[in-house]
Amino acid sequence: MQAMVLKKPGKIEENPLQFQEVPNPEIGLKDILVRVQACGICHTDLHTVEGELPLPKLPLIPGHQIVGIVEKKGTEVRRFNLGDRVGIAWLNSTCGRCEFCQSGRENLCEQAKFTGYHSDGGYAEYTAISENFVYAVPETFSPTEVAPLLCAGIIGYRALRLSEIKPGQRLGLYGFGASAHIVIQIAHYWKCEVYVFTRSEEHQKLALDLGAVWAGKAEQIPEKKLHSSIIFAPAGELVPYALEALNRGGTLALAGIYITPIPQLDYIEHLFYEKTLRSVANSTRKDGKQLFKLASEIPIRTQVTIFPLKEANRALQLLKHGKINGAGVLEILQEPKVSSYR
Repeated sequence: MQAMVLKKPGKIEENPLQFQEVPNPEIGLKDILVRVQACGICHTDLHTVEGELPLPKLPLIPGHQIVGIVEKKGTEVRRFNLGDRVGIAWLNSTCGRCEFCQSGRENLCEQAKFTGYHSDGGYAEYTAISENFVYAVPETFSPTEVAPLLCAGIIGYRALRLSEIKPGQRLGLYGFGASAHIVIQIAHYWKCEVYVFTRSEEHQKLALDLGAVWAGKAEQIPEKKLHSSIIFAPAGELVPYALEALNRGGTLALAGIYITPIPQLDYIEHLFYEKTLRSVANSTRKDGKQLFKLASEIPIRTQVTIFPLKEANRALQLLKHGKINGAGVLEILQEPKVSSYR
């Protein structure tokens, strides 16, 4: 199969991903082989490729917002049939036994493994995974439309929940990329007032088109204090601005897996009056199921820029510099074929 392979981390401007022919993945008794149709690109992919996250394996095929067709399945697979369209997200496996898994917090499992990080992901023609960590994908969405929901959507939804926003309240979104352009649609559905903070004039325009009541830059403090906010941009310097804009008792959720250093905070100015600052770590399968239900109800419409698989480096370069409005998606075009692996 053809894939974009990372052999050594490097700045994305140096094109570290190499387009190669590699063996098709093998599958176990409870695994499915998925013929990839589309794979969303994500800031986590960028942090992986550039080495900002410690890498558990090399060479590595990134990508964890995968939509495809079940091409082959192990003999013990019961949930899916050949030809089914499925989605694969960041959470790839958990132990199922620890205190976190047993209490509905599998996203915190210390033995958790992640797609496109511990195992090869979707920047390829095929990928394999246990049926237990696969989603049934609504047929109302095309593969390129639904791909961003599998991480940008799921982690955005979890961040929205952990921000403790209530219907009708004021929500701040810092950074307006793939996740934020999905979250604003959920917040609007909940009749929240959304304030968007981003440097990009194009992103500000998209935010207003999607229903934001205000759009500006992070250092601008809106006239009305916000009840909750989410920082999607991997920029620690945004934290003081966001905390200053919060109302008393408000919550700020940090949605990224990586963020640059947070500046020193002033207790009275930034945190007093019971403000909450919290991180958002991964997501659960329950988050994904709830997000897909909402996506069909609203319905969520993703704005995507499509790239061929060979242009994954260029797509990530544009993502790094904020040049993608909405979400970027790799479209993998190929003729169906059955793997010889058993």
